[in-house]
Amino acid sequence: MRNRVDLQPAYVLHTQAYQNTSLLVDFFCVDYGRVRAVAKGARRAGSRSRSFLQPFQPLLISLSGRSDLKNLLAVEGSVSGLTLQGVRLFSGLYINELLVRLLMPQEGIPELYRSYQQAIIALCGEAELAPVLRRFELSLLEALGYGVDLQHDCYSAEALDADAHYLFHPDIGFERVPPPVSTQTNPAVFCGHELLALHRGDLADKAVSQAALRLTRMALQVHLGDKPLASRSLFTRPSQDK
Repeated sequence: MRNRVDLQPAYVLHTQAYQNTSLLVDFFCVDYGRVRAVAKGARRAGSRSRSFLQPFQPLLISLSGRSDLKNLLAVEGSVSGLTLQGVRLFSGLYINELLVRLLMPQEGIPELYRSYQQAIIALCGEAELAPVLRRFELSLLEALGYGVDLQHDCYSAEALDADAHYLFHPDIGFERVPPPVSTQTNPAVFCGHELLALHRGDLADKAVSQAALRLTRMALQVHLGDKPLASRSLFTRPSQDK
């Protein structure tokens, strides 16, 4: 990353108080991925930058600095800010936390930036939450190099059989297992037709949606480690998909 960057498209992922009047901000930038910067004086009353440094608002930011911790020189809103409320707000915060936890600093992944934009716009609309979140989680895994092959057996390389069952190994993929097998007693076992539907992006069926949730949780947990996601505590109803 250059020592100075001007008018970089970005979103705020997370902010925290820093020193007396400043903010420490994690940005998600189109060209540089996750970038941490100090917004000096942003906590002062009347600070112009303070109103802009909110999640889900498309921004243009200018940064400087030789170290990994940059200084925020300027920030402006590129278009009208997006508003999320209730469970959709919690879902957006969940997505943001995933990026803060899993993205390496200053590693640009433009395709993931586009997936993030699409997810946030969908959350602002009336789209069902589960498909939006599952698609983003899968795109995140793919962008990080941990993509899940939803078409082939990881050992035989044969195409998945809709009528078969498969054991999920987070590090390598799906292994066909012989019957009898129960997906209820072993959450790592999936029906072939569920995986193929997920590959097509068809999550309309409740069983497929639930299988997708099990799958992405297992796949992400390997990389998140033992520390729980703070955003998940916001979802208090058992039916919520986080």
